[in-house]
Amino acid sequence: MKPTIAVSGLAIVVFGCLLSFSSTAAPHYVGPVACQECHKAEFDVWDKTKHAASFKDLHRNEKVKDILAAVGGDKNIRKNALCTQCHYTLEQADASATPTAKTTVSCEKCHGAASDWIKIHNDYGGPNAKRETESAAHKTARLTQAVAAGMVRPGSLYDLAANCLECHSMARSSIDGDTISKMLTAGHPLKNDYELVKYLQGTVRHRFYPPDVTKNADMTPAELARTFVVGRAAMLVTATGALGKSSNAAYKEAMQTEIKAATSALQALKSAPEVAALLAAPTEENARKLTAAIASKDLTAEVGAMLPKPDTYK
Repeated sequence: MKPTIAVSGLAIVVFGCLLSFSSTAAPHYVGPVACQECHKAEFDVWDKTKHAASFKDLHRNEKVKDILAAVGGDKNIRKNALCTQCHYTLEQADASATPTAKTTVSCEKCHGAASDWIKIHNDYGGPNAKRETESAAHKTARLTQAVAAGMVRPGSLYDLAANCLECHSMARSSIDGDTISKMLTAGHPLKNDYELVKYLQGTVRHRFYPPDVTKNADMTPAELARTFVVGRAAMLVTATGALGKSSNAAYKEAMQTEIKAATSALQALKSAPEVAALLAAPTEENARKLTAAIASKDLTAEVGAMLPKPDTYK
């Protein structure tokens, strides 16, 4: 389930035109270079992160050989179908091309495989149109269709958090509990301290917004508080869903720790009645309702003391 944007009037006409970009093939990764032309500043930030750098040395990690032996499949981590789900971006020139790991965690691992939405995202109203001249109706339609085609926009905090937690919490639905146990027994690390603010405001921060697109802006206190709450909501949903995934004791303990941390943070939020529903039933639907309810609120008075300190940012 992806967030939607209301469309009306002329926007519907434009929206209909944009449908021509849709693909019937399964979406695939096109790679970060496709983003670089329009998002050079963001690309340069990513290129200096551990996400980018790990391509050079992850395969040399002393634990990789043992983990690959335990889980089976290709003995090359860059080709192993299990490992590439989180650790690599398998790029394709087109839908028929062989997926190839050319980078580790790059733009699309957070923002969605771009083959179906990149043309929509880049179209401001025709071949010669620019962002500065795009009409409001066209922009509304463009964003709507890009999201429908699989794009996770920067403002879609819940989707970003859920994407991150799938790998950081080893909670991907495509990885079964027995495989998780084998990975952990073989030495795969398991961390339960993922916190959305720490990561979005750390080395991966790429907030180059108008009017000053040269400045990598920090979040405001209100934005930090909302991001913290959404991150904890996503953690609660993810960890609750993954708790029964594996019988591995360490994994269960990690998920329980995440549930406890998320619950404690959300209980401090007294101004949003949606919290009670989420705590009673930790579902994606209830988390999205809470996310929508706090979208324009300043929650610093309630959760500000819980926010991570800048020197802990990742």
